[in-house]
Amino acid sequence: MNKCYWIWYQGDFELYHAMKQNFSRVERGFGWPAFWKSEGFRNRVAFRKRYMLVEETSFCVYSKAIGFVLVDDKKYPFGEKISCGPGNVKISVHAGCIESFPSIYIKGNAVYSDSSWQVEDYANPPVPAGYSRYFTDEKQEPSCWDYSESVYLPVSVEEYDGGVLYEFETELTAVLEIACKDGCRPFRVYCGESREEALDQEHCYYSWIPNPRTGRCPRCAVRYAYIPDCHKADIEVKAIHQYVDIPVRARFSSSDELIDRIWSVAAHTFRLCSGIFFIDGIKRDKWIWSGDAYQSFFVNQYLMADEDINRRTLLALRGNDPMTTHINTILDYTLFWILGIKAHCEAYSDQEFLHQIYPKMCTLMEFCETQLDENGFLAGREGDWIYIDWAELDKAGALCAEQMLYAECWRTMAMAGCMVGETSKRCEAYQKRYEELKKKIQTYYWDADKGAYIDSFTSGKRHVTRHANIFAILFDLADERQKKQIVNQVLDNDAIPQITTPYFKFFELSALAKMGRMEEVLSCIKDYWGGMLGRGAVTFWEEYDPNVSEEEQYDMYGDRFGKSLCHAWAASPIYLLARYFVGLEITDPAKEEYEIHPHLEHFDRVDCILPVGNKDIHILWDGMELKVTEDEKRDILA
Repeated sequence: MNKCYWIWYQGDFELYHAMKQNFSRVERGFGWPAFWKSEGFRNRVAFRKRYMLVEETSFCVYSKAIGFVLVDDKKYPFGEKISCGPGNVKISVHAGCIESFPSIYIKGNAVYSDSSWQVEDYANPPVPAGYSRYFTDEKQEPSCWDYSESVYLPVSVEEYDGGVLYEFETELTAVLEIACKDGCRPFRVYCGESREEALDQEHCYYSWIPNPRTGRCPRCAVRYAYIPDCHKADIEVKAIHQYVDIPVRARFSSSDELIDRIWSVAAHTFRLCSGIFFIDGIKRDKWIWSGDAYQSFFVNQYLMADEDINRRTLLALRGNDPMTTHINTILDYTLFWILGIKAHCEAYSDQEFLHQIYPKMCTLMEFCETQLDENGFLAGREGDWIYIDWAELDKAGALCAEQMLYAECWRTMAMAGCMVGETSKRCEAYQKRYEELKKKIQTYYWDADKGAYIDSFTSGKRHVTRHANIFAILFDLADERQKKQIVNQVLDNDAIPQITTPYFKFFELSALAKMGRMEEVLSCIKDYWGGMLGRGAVTFWEEYDPNVSEEEQYDMYGDRFGKSLCHAWAASPIYLLARYFVGLEITDPAKEEYEIHPHLEHFDRVDCILPVGNKDIHILWDGMELKVTEDEKRDILA
């Protein structure tokens, strides 16, 4: 029997599940759907394929949609055994569904569903059907994702202030299941990422009354659970951790115990935020953000090397044409979506996906071109969010950091155009746009006296922050002389405000590593992420400022416990250690070729495995000699 897949109109699976994901946020008793445009899936599609059958064969179509099967000119209902052939046979399946996206499963020896089917929505030319390796059985329903589960019992049960506090060994995305003795009255459970949050009944983000029949609470982020007005002898609590089982392929151990612990906690943090999509955090917001996802692609490359979650996330973020608003309402997050495709292709090649997504790359850049100012710079419209980072940037007029991202997008378009076989004239036009914008950035934003790029020229303040200067190094917009000036005048300058978010630490430390400042990078990893561990972190946080007191360390956005304590963008030590210290760089993803340029002089020993395509690369450093071996190729999708 051939391997069959559930199939659908490409992108609809991702849009449907993205809507469920972005509507899943709950905060202190109320739901909070994401505040950007919600992209709809198609309700009516037709699947088509022609077969040349050498003999008579039979098949059956399964679907929860309404519709019919058309074999040449004869109609059949879903679920009925259909015989056809021999000869040239034309099969189409017409399906409609109001509640979710139409999907079908065709089971047969010669006729079966896979990506070779074409699907149309009656508005656009047919496209190859979408599918997922997770949906290969006719009993499944693609609109429902079945999570893997692991049961955790509390590691500590403490009677506190007339109630009971339960602690689990680490933070989880779990359904709490409560079993009570007979006669125990109804109660409320308070769940927290921290002990302080669970005990604060007023400000705690999640509190639930368990289902009276099952004893279960909704799935949420939890490390601590507090039940007031009860005794531990009357109640049993367990956490059913629910997750998408994406195998971790990397392994890292070294002579530095703190670095090993940072790697381990970063990996756990990242796995919790890697579900159907890459999300920002598991308590707040649980949304799919493009800037967060961009960094996740780099960590994924060195930890799990799972191409599918990249694809799902990119498709979910982009949505359908026409494009009318920026992704997540943030101008820079629109640009990071383009750059995310570059990161994906540099890790996996993935020609099939690039051909699928390239038209939407083109229409996204066309959308951006409608927002240029008189100097040709990309400027935000009223209502657009210019983010870059939580920092005091001079955002008057066109922001330098945005132009740097925009320039890199044009260079990405030139690369993508060549990969999909675009005309040389079109690719040259993309490259020309890049060169022109790069020159304008130099003219308008470089301040020779300051030895740095300014945020904006519109206000006349000539304000300098780290952000644009970091991008100038990472994207090679500055020449070598300018890069050295930036390091001296900006990155080594304590008068320039420090980065306080793990989000931009990723960029800053990458820039420093690119400039060979490995000792500073390692010291920062140990101080910054080690500082969170010193404050009791079991997962890494959305933001960390060592100058903030422990009493206020969980506050953010003016909100008690508003800070996410498990945030994907805080997992970047995995990328920094693998890419710059171990030094593994993929040079040809299609051929699974790589180079290793190690900087391990600060370690007496490193023993790690890093993925490259289907290969597992084993790197062993004993303080004197580097040994590199490859494990046999394996089917990571099996």
